[in-house]
Amino acid sequence: MDYRILYHPRVDSEDIPILPDTIKRRVKRAIDDRLVTYPDLYGKPLRKGLHRFRKLRIGDWRIVYRIDDKDVIIFIIAHRAKIYQHVFERV
Repeated sequence: MDYRILYHPRVDSEDIPILPDTIKRRVKRAIDDRLVTYPDLYGKPLRKGLHRFRKLRIGDWRIVYRIDDKDVIIFIIAHRAKIYQHVFERV
């Protein structure tokens, strides 16, 4: 069962442009290989205020997303040191 990937508007305008090229390729591959097919298997559930969300780790970078039926909504892609400072602005 394939899931449809949807992006928060700020992912395209703010997150993806600042990623290094090697990380962009790794993120794209992770989304295509993991989140499209089995987002619940690969992503780790978050806790407390983000309990409805999951994260996918790609080296030092994180993708925070939520699964809604057959949609995977990506809210933020950021470095692990900064992601939790900005995730609450988008959810």
